Amino acid sequence: MTKLKEIFSLRKNLLVLLSAAMLIELGEKMGERFLPLYIMALGGTSLAVGFLNAADNFLGAMYAFPGGYLSDRIGYKRSLILFNLAAVAGYLIVILFPSWQAALVGAVLFISWSAVSLPAVMSAISKVLPFHKRTMGISMHAIARRIPMALGPLLGGLCVQLWGEKDGVRVAFSFALVLSVLALLLQHYFLEHIPEPGGGAQMEKNPLKVLALMGPKLKSLLISDILIRFCEQIPYAFVVIWCIKRIGVSPVEFGVLTTIEMCSAVLIYVPVAWLVEKNKTKKPYIAITFGFFSIFPLALMFSNSMTALVFAFIIRGLKEFGEPARKALILDLAPEANKALTYGAYYLVRDTVVAAAALGGGLLWSVSPQLNLYCAAFFGLAGTVYFLLYCAE
Repeated sequence: MTKLKEIFSLRKNLLVLLSAAMLIELGEKMGERFLPLYIMALGGTSLAVGFLNAADNFLGAMYAFPGGYLSDRIGYKRSLILFNLAAVAGYLIVILFPSWQAALVGAVLFISWSAVSLPAVMSAISKVLPFHKRTMGISMHAIARRIPMALGPLLGGLCVQLWGEKDGVRVAFSFALVLSVLALLLQHYFLEHIPEPGGGAQMEKNPLKVLALMGPKLKSLLISDILIRFCEQIPYAFVVIWCIKRIGVSPVEFGVLTTIEMCSAVLIYVPVAWLVEKNKTKKPYIAITFGFFSIFPLALMFSNSMTALVFAFIIRGLKEFGEPARKALILDLAPEANKALTYGAYYLVRDTVVAAAALGGGLLWSVSPQLNLYCAAFFGLAGTVYFLLYCAE
């Protein structure tokens, strides 16, 4: 067991963080993946769905920097608990108030935990793991998140199939509420608090100044990442609508597709992390990841059956090929003293810009679903080419 813990870079605090992430992600993905259907079933339009996705990106960006700031200032335990409570409040709003407007308000709160936890977990990984083990540690975190991402939509799809698009989603969020409370107790009683040196008294509070302090390598990575996230987010909220309404798969079958996607991702994390450690390079693996991002919209557009969708969702899972390497590269290029803060600033800028793409995705979809998917593929290709030309590891 000691040898396995060393190979997979597991430490006590990381194990608690990973366990809490699994509980929260399981609940969140049971309901969140079906929110577009829920909103439209309650009278919302495609623009409302696009607004949901835009708000997800924009507010995720807004939460990322405070999350990094809080993690570096008061420690990741306290910041995680604070945002966990916000998620609980969001679930309660969706459960108690059955309207598409309430769903949007609740989403403002329950997406906060995911946004704030990422800088905090990255900070924990950078503190407890040596430089050469960071990619493996991030891969373990990715696996811990993808397992519930695979199971959550499957269970959520079952709820929708049993109780309908309205009540089924609210039942799914009821499970999310229970799991979030369990995660809150786990973090409170078992997560060790590690005080930050000096309490973060001299930390920079202006994200633009933190961005200015980023080196040229990190800025180039940020630009290519923004283009790739345009590719991902333009069609993101409409994937479930395309599959269920256009292709004709059932909610449970869509859950199966998401499970296939996550299994594809989980199976490649550890081998790729091992290759990164062995070859001591990250750029090729990140480039391959960006390529899979670019291919998925086209694979989805030309899918006309469940069998074709299985192939498309395997590609969607393989886009995680080099994601841990990309996150590890951000940590490598961030200043040693304020890694969570820099990580939060990176995501603040990235997701604020990408929020426009998510909102634009709703407008493109209202014109033509095919136009939406073609535009997504174009941005993916542009981001991949930029990364290959201008991003040196």
